[in-house]
Amino acid sequence: MSSSTPDEPPGLRTGTLTTADISFFVVSAAAPLTVMAGVAPIALVLGGIGAPAGYLLAGLTLAVFAVGFTTMSRHVRSAGAFYAYIAQGLGKPLGIAAALVAMVGYNGMEIGVYGLLGSATADTAHALWGVDLPWLPIALAGLLLIWYGGYRSIDFGAKVLGVLLVAETGILVLLAAGVLIKGGAHGISLGSFAPGNVLVPGTAAVLAFAFSAFTGFESTVIYRREARDPARTIPRATYIAVGFLGLFYAFVVWTVIQAFGDDKVVEAAAGDTGGLFFAAITSYVGGWAADLMHVFIVTSIIASLLAFHNAINRYALALAEEGVLPAALGRVHPRHRSPHLAGAAQTVLGAAIVLGFAAAGADPYTQLLLWVNTPGMLGLMALMLLAALAVVRYFRRVPHREGALRTLVAPATAAVLLAVALWLVASKVALFTGASPTVNTVLVAVVPAVLVLGLLLAHRLRRTRPEVYARFAAEPDTEGADPSCPHPTSSSSTPESATPSSPAPPPSPSTAG
Repeated sequence: MSSSTPDEPPGLRTGTLTTADISFFVVSAAAPLTVMAGVAPIALVLGGIGAPAGYLLAGLTLAVFAVGFTTMSRHVRSAGAFYAYIAQGLGKPLGIAAALVAMVGYNGMEIGVYGLLGSATADTAHALWGVDLPWLPIALAGLLLIWYGGYRSIDFGAKVLGVLLVAETGILVLLAAGVLIKGGAHGISLGSFAPGNVLVPGTAAVLAFAFSAFTGFESTVIYRREARDPARTIPRATYIAVGFLGLFYAFVVWTVIQAFGDDKVVEAAAGDTGGLFFAAITSYVGGWAADLMHVFIVTSIIASLLAFHNAINRYALALAEEGVLPAALGRVHPRHRSPHLAGAAQTVLGAAIVLGFAAAGADPYTQLLLWVNTPGMLGLMALMLLAALAVVRYFRRVPHREGALRTLVAPATAAVLLAVALWLVASKVALFTGASPTVNTVLVAVVPAVLVLGLLLAHRLRRTRPEVYARFAAEPDTEGADPSCPHPTSSSSTPESATPSSPAPPPSPSTAG
């Protein structure tokens, strides 16, 4: 664990997070219980009993993406994660644009969810105690709670998320166990995986929902500076996160199908979309379990908010260190070693947006959540696509001893699959928002508009602040570097200056199973 000298400002708490800790952060961001109870029934209505296969296909696509992504993480050690990879592979202008998209994307994924926190908590209070609560005070209290969680040390956040994640996954496992032990409605069926039920027109819509359910898994690399043995911890956490989510989602949706039967589940989901999972767990486990599920949906949302808040703070910290954001956002708390000022700024931004929607009389779910969340989801998917392309170009330009599977085949395949996924989500955006065509057009246009603004910002930085532009996404000095990085690249050996005559680095140990 690092310590600062009296003459040095404090830094993040290094060597703290284990593979399990990072996995808790990224799986919590995906909010498995909320995704299953709130979104999976819609996927069943649209895609029928073949919906579980959609989650498996989405997980497989993202696992392919993770191959090149984690390989890149061993070569590019900058704290900027997505934007650093894109800058190193596709050039600084796109890297700066990606940084802007990342900030908009992660903030969108978090701030919109305060609307869900308010509405879900109000629904839970009504269902359990018959009390009607206004959503706005709940959302504002949530903002303060999440600010405090981000203010505390990263290991404090990991412990909290570990407890909350066990609770939300545990209630889904309890539901699945109850269904399987009792043999479902008409016995156990594998019809969900039959080609005739998977290859149907509604599968495209299921895939759109399935890809959105993984959002946040890629944030493993953001915690590089705080991870133990990051060259191994980061890839392992990434594969664990995407593997767990893909298999768990498919398994849970499949067991809910068994609960109602292949011939009845779509009708049941259409008749009571929001209550499908509660009806299933009441029938197979008991009403007390349904009450617990109501509570754990609220804690699932809190866990997701805290995970995204921590990710946003570390992006803001990295950009402040780059000189792109104000230097104050780069300050780290002397005791908790958290980017506390970045967290405070993010909380103020969240409060302003939440209060703005409330003042406009907006619905917390259909407008605050969906209108703010959707551009965030599209932004993070666009970043994954750019990162996959960056991996291919980066390893074509620098000397390395990685295999073609990791540096060309997997990332190129992932780029194609992610492009299709991004198109699916953008083309089916009305299913996510339920909004008018005009609103949907604006929501989809946010990401390309931010990219263009980012390119303009890059041009301005190169012209007015060339020293900031020159050091953007530069690699840390090799002196004193983390010894777990097999061959750190100094800022003088970025792709722009690499030459064919440069000495090849030593072989990198395999970090993926």
